[in-house]
Amino acid sequence: TVRTWDVNNEKKHKSVFKPRSVQGKRVIPTTCTYSRDGKLIAAGCQDGSIQIWDRNMSVHTKFHCRQAHASGTDTSCLTFSYDGTVLASRGGDDTLKLWDIRQFKKPLNSADGLPSFFPMTDCCFSPDDKILVTGTSVKKGGGSGKLFFFDRDTFQKLYEIEVTDASVVRCLWHPKLNQIMVGTGNGLAKVYYDPVKSQRGAKLCVVKTKRKERQAETLTQDYIITPHALPMFREPRQRSTRKQLEKDRLDPMKSHKPEPPVAGAGRGGRVGTHGVTLSSYIVKNIALDKTDDSNPREAILRHAKEAEENPYWVAPAYAKTQPKTVFAEVEPEDDETDKPEWKKRKI
Repeated sequence: TVRTWDVNNEKKHKSVFKPRSVQGKRVIPTTCTYSRDGKLIAAGCQDGSIQIWDRNMSVHTKFHCRQAHASGTDTSCLTFSYDGTVLASRGGDDTLKLWDIRQFKKPLNSADGLPSFFPMTDCCFSPDDKILVTGTSVKKGGGSGKLFFFDRDTFQKLYEIEVTDASVVRCLWHPKLNQIMVGTGNGLAKVYYDPVKSQRGAKLCVVKTKRKERQAETLTQDYIITPHALPMFREPRQRSTRKQLEKDRLDPMKSHKPEPPVAGAGRGGRVGTHGVTLSSYIVKNIALDKTDDSNPREAILRHAKEAEENPYWVAPAYAKTQPKTVFAEVEPEDDETDKPEWKKRKI
């Protein structure tokens, strides 16, 4: 039977549909699906028929095709197109067929030579409703399982992907992520995506970098045990990795200890705690500027004696052309008493 259930009441089914053969005998359904609008329920049966009911009328079928696939084979998948007018069926007779349910006697298109050994091999439509995809089965050592892509209108094979050396059983083309999920007979799961057209999904984990290996998982450096060596040549024995890590934690170089915040004026290219901006720091330094405002000539002459005794840079260069150093005479400062009143410096 094919049954519908209310998810809020799990003890009792809502309705039951009983597929029947031409003679009125019971046949076993192998797959079923809802239409996109939820009004129709389709089932593929072991006698090769596809039967479709209105969800509110469980006795008589609304559409049916008796010879959709070979009798005695398991129809593994039925799926409606996104526009709701076309039904695709994946048969156990190695075929993929496309049906218009309003003219259900003859398929719109058909493709054969698609082996299927599993009663749950999928077929699905692309999100834009233009492509139909299904997987193929292979025997062990008989090649690679593939994904086949067919044009919905012409049923020409557009593309094929070799997935792995096992049967491709399940496939899903997600309408929102625009990615294809594939499950195979050897337990492998793959996700195919487009870097531009796909959304989220596999793209979220592809950009992640490999997790950095923890120090505790790495082996410590080998050391040589010399029990009878002199104390000066004996290497310190490492008790355990944990103790070595604790020891390295106390070492500011190995643990990459950050520099403490600068207290007071800045130094070493770092701004002190005089404000959050560079301008406030510069203003603070200008206010505390303690530069020597004395006569620069006197500041230079303080080093004259040392330069004369130990000439190194300038004096050897002028030894021939200027043997005697000549400095300007010190001019006495002008007395401000002779200046007019408006030129005198205000104190």
